Amino acid sequence: MGKKNFSDCASCQWPPAERLCMGSKGKASKGCPTAGSKDLTDLAGKQYKKRKIGEFARQASIQEGECYIERDKKPYSLHPTKTRIQEICEFARKMNYNRLGLVFCIGLAKEAAIVGEILKKKGFEVVSAVCKVGGVPKEEIGITEEEKIYIGEYESMCNPILQAMIVNAAQTDFNLLLGLCVGHDSLFFKYAKAPTTVLAVKDRVTGHNPLAAIYLSGNYYSWFNK
Repeated sequence: MGKKNFSDCASCQWPPAERLCMGSKGKASKGCPTAGSKDLTDLAGKQYKKRKIGEFARQASIQEGECYIERDKKPYSLHPTKTRIQEICEFARKMNYNRLGLVFCIGLAKEAAIVGEILKKKGFEVVSAVCKVGGVPKEEIGITEEEKIYIGEYESMCNPILQAMIVNAAQTDFNLLLGLCVGHDSLFFKYAKAPTTVLAVKDRVTGHNPLAAIYLSGNYYSWFNK
């Protein structure tokens, strides 16, 4: 059996502005799903015809445009003005969401407190759940002493499934993720019922700026790129 021609947008040889996905006269590289996956494009299009999904996508696109100012100028240069937290609040208002879930890591407790206050001042109800909720020992999922962070001490496991159940029980309209670990965030996405966005992701080394390692992959982080 030959190798399948999987989608490979990350390896596209053309500059973004010249790609087929950016315009009907654009160019396609090998593995271009815009050129080779019309059946899936049509299938996805049918999903956007659903009222709730379509409205969610429409408002998200409106929010995207509103993050830039002076768009009527010609020629136009991108001029962004809105932070992620501002975007989230505005989008939630567009969708008429009232009750927001704030799901965070204990390591970002101070940041979560600030975010929670911001959301409340903006008029939202906030249901927050920390990663260690439930106080379940790590041994419950088979973690050994040698696998703990603090060997020989008690450690509560991160409990993203319980976090999801808590915001589900509160019937949140929209959830915000703040700094969950790799994998734990995946479990939350799997079990959460309401749509979820990410305010910030965890990167213990770069101050929660994971792209720093990508930007430095050609020099200071080149050891990781081999």
